Amino acid sequence: MQYFDIILFALIAIFLILRLRSVLGRKTGNEKQGPTDVFGRRTHEDAAGPGQKEGAGSTGDENVYRLPDSSRKNETANPVSSPALTQIQLADQSFTQQDFLNGARMAFEMIVESFAKGDKDTLKSLLSPEVYKNFATAIDDRATSDEHEETTLVGIKSAVIHEATVEGRTAYITIKFVSEEVSIVRNKAGDVISGDPNNVIEVEDLWTFARNMESSDPNWQLVATETPADES
Repeated sequence: MQYFDIILFALIAIFLILRLRSVLGRKTGNEKQGPTDVFGRRTHEDAAGPGQKEGAGSTGDENVYRLPDSSRKNETANPVSSPALTQIQLADQSFTQQDFLNGARMAFEMIVESFAKGDKDTLKSLLSPEVYKNFATAIDDRATSDEHEETTLVGIKSAVIHEATVEGRTAYITIKFVSEEVSIVRNKAGDVISGDPNNVIEVEDLWTFARNMESSDPNWQLVATETPADES
C-alpha cells in the first residue's frame, strides 16, 4: 500500500505539471520575435501605447514608431487591385497593402519631423541617395539663410495607394498623403515673419517608395516626392 500511495502521488504530480504547462506554455526557442513593419523595423505591441514613440533618435530594433489605429480606418476597406501589386505580393508573401500603408504613414511622420529637426542620420536611413542629397542640401541652406520656411505636421488625414509599378527587380509604390500642417516663415532671430502658427492647412503629397524585390533587405526607401497637379 505504501508503494501504491507513492505511485499515485507521482502520477498526480505529473498530471499537475502537464496541466500547468498547457495553461502557461513554455519557451521552445522558436517563438516569434514580433512582427516587423514594412520598413524592416521590429514592432513591439506592448512596448508603447498608440501614438507613442520609443527609442527616438536611435537605430536598430529599439527604434519603434506606432500610430493610432483610428488614423488608419477605411483606407484599405477597398484594396487597390493592379498587376503590379499582384506581382509584388507573389514576390513577397509577407506583403499586404494594410501593412505597407501603415509603414508609409510611419515613414511620412518620421521624414517630415526629421527634416524639421535637421536630423540627417534618420533621413539617410529612409531616403534614396538622390532624395537624401536634396533634403540635406535644404537643411544646410536653411541653417545659413536669413529666412527659412518651417513646417509642422499636425496629422495625417489619409494615405492611399495611388500607383504601383514594377521595373525589372524594383517595385515602386506611390502613396497619396493628405495631411494637416502648419507652415510659417521665420527670420534668423526666430521671429515669425510670414504665415500663422495657429492656421492649419491641408496638404496633398505624392511619395514614391521603392524596394529591390530580390534583395534580402526588407526596407523600402523614399525615391521621389511631388505635389499632385491641380485637376480643377
